Amino acid sequence: MTTTHGTLHGKAALVTGGSRGIGAATALRLAREGADVAVTYRNGKEAADDVVRAVTALGRRAVALRADSADPAEAAGAVDRAAEALGGLDVLVNNAGVGVLGPLDQLGLSEVDRVLAVNVRGVFLASQTAAARMTGGGRIITIGSCMTQRVPGPGGTLYAMSKSALAGLTKALARELGPRGITANLVHPGPIDTDMNPAAGPYAAAQATMTALGRFGRAEEVAATVAHLATAGYVTGAEFAVDGGHAA
Repeated sequence: MTTTHGTLHGKAALVTGGSRGIGAATALRLAREGADVAVTYRNGKEAADDVVRAVTALGRRAVALRADSADPAEAAGAVDRAAEALGGLDVLVNNAGVGVLGPLDQLGLSEVDRVLAVNVRGVFLASQTAAARMTGGGRIITIGSCMTQRVPGPGGTLYAMSKSALAGLTKALARELGPRGITANLVHPGPIDTDMNPAAGPYAAAQATMTALGRFGRAEEVAATVAHLATAGYVTGAEFAVDGGHAA
């Protein structure tokens, strides 16, 4: 994939789970860099439509696709649908994920299955399908978690396990797809101010003190790193912490 002056003009991107939070911020940032953008959502149709309107207001094409990343057919199918709607696919951002926290002895099989289905299998299937669609290079960028670098307390076993699997996936993708000029990288956000984990929430103060900067990050700060990786041609198989020093 070639870019023009470090931008994404003429490129097509898919951001899974792009209706809010980091996903929405990433969709908008990629659009500002010139990309046409598809976003998936599971329940938030109105929010996804808002993202589409914001992207089109920037002069780019956009589409919102309902897809449950826990469903194998939908996880892969969303990639094909996005490519068909936008006339191709150059950038995949695996952002959709679920976080289930709780004591080890209270995690049921249904919770284990869903977390692994969305956070691991769905990412694999989307990446597999995107790689088949990408020609002349491409970018696969996956959103991990600071909890793969440091688990600050109990209750994060299932979530940390699921996100840690993405490191192996990313490195293997980089090796397998490198000969085709396709890169694969992983971004680890720290505590980020979103609807799911607001900076004014009941557990926010404790999370902020775990970072070196002493604050929550903004979704736009994660999106900036994703946008850089979407244009970087000589970076692959790498992990990037956007965590305010959570792992320091």
